[in-house]
Amino acid sequence: MQPPSTIGQLVALVLLLLPGLTYQFLRERWRGPVAGEAQLGERVLRAITASVALNGLYAIVAGPVLVEAWRKAERSGPSALAAEHPRAIGLWALLLFLAVPAAAAAAVSYRERRRARSVYRPVPTAWDYAFGTRADSGRRFVRARLKDGTWVGGWFGTRSYASGYPQEADLYLQVSYCMGADGSFGPRVESTDGIYLRMADLDMVELLNAPERTGNDSTG
Repeated sequence: MQPPSTIGQLVALVLLLLPGLTYQFLRERWRGPVAGEAQLGERVLRAITASVALNGLYAIVAGPVLVEAWRKAERSGPSALAAEHPRAIGLWALLLFLAVPAAAAAAVSYRERRRARSVYRPVPTAWDYAFGTRADSGRRFVRARLKDGTWVGGWFGTRSYASGYPQEADLYLQVSYCMGADGSFGPRVESTDGIYLRMADLDMVELLNAPERTGNDSTG
């Protein structure tokens, strides 16, 4: 099989593959990752298979119309055809490359979710779930144990920050506390503006619910 040698052939190849790529992207987004598709090659193969199936469906339903439109594009050029029928081309593009693949991905994802024994959540890591998406992910105390056994801790408040996927997990606590050898909290460290922690340096992180407070977020 020879690679495309002209711009027209390259455009045709992209258009042939685009429905399957849209289908695969949306299916992964809605259904979640599948163990059998961990490798990129497997995902690409599924996208190509979906393109073949969708293009076959297009040929059955609207084959003569699509062939005639392609012949006109070859005779007058794609730009001239687009200038002559911009709305029709836009409508067909939305239908063939977005609407139909999206409907197929939604139907397959819904069926697979109903049959699945586990529930897929679109949160990439437990770190993001703990610090970003939980309803109670607001102010709290945090203590962590370094890999050498040293305890560190602080207050995660409105000025604190936790990284999100795909960045490396790290944490900024706006207030730092002295910690005992057993992980207990001591007095607040004065004259500091917080503490920075990298997950790569930690052995364990624990989130502690803070007692209800009123007023501003000055505790720490």
